[in-house]
This record gives sequence, C-alpha cells and structure tokens, in this order.
Amino acid sequence: MSDIVTEISTVVAKKVGIPQDKAKQSVVVVIDMLKKKLPPTVAGQLEAILEGNVDLSDGIGLDDAAGLLGGLLGGKK
Repeated sequence: MSDIVTEISTVVAKKVGIPQDKAKQSVVVVIDMLKKKLPPTVAGQLEAILEGNVDLSDGIGLDDAAGLLGGLLGGKK
C-alpha cells in the first residue's frame, strides 16, 4: 500500500502498543471496509488520498487520524 498507510500504521502501532505488522493489517482492514461502505465518489476520494494524489498539508493530521483509529480499536487513550 501507500506511504500514507505505512505512516498511519506506524502511528497506530505506537499509540495502541501493537506490532507494526498487526497495525498495518488493522489499517488495511478498516480502509477496505470504508471503501465498501462509502458512496463511490467518496471511496474514490479516499483512494486518491491513499495513493498520495491529494495534499493533506492543510487537512487532518495523521496523528489525529491514527489516534482516532487506535481509540476505535480499543487502544491506549
């Protein structure tokens, strides 16, 4: 997957306290589920972000997104 997935996985692993490979598996599962559940146009936007085709410098920080994901997975607060 993309550098963004790797970066999110690294933050999730650190915040949740799980191995990097397990964090990456979790992130991929969540992304795949989101792609299936979101409307096609939104899923396409998500895919564009994950492929690095969208500038996130002014948007949500990856630490914030990973922290939210870690909380959803029952990790450390």
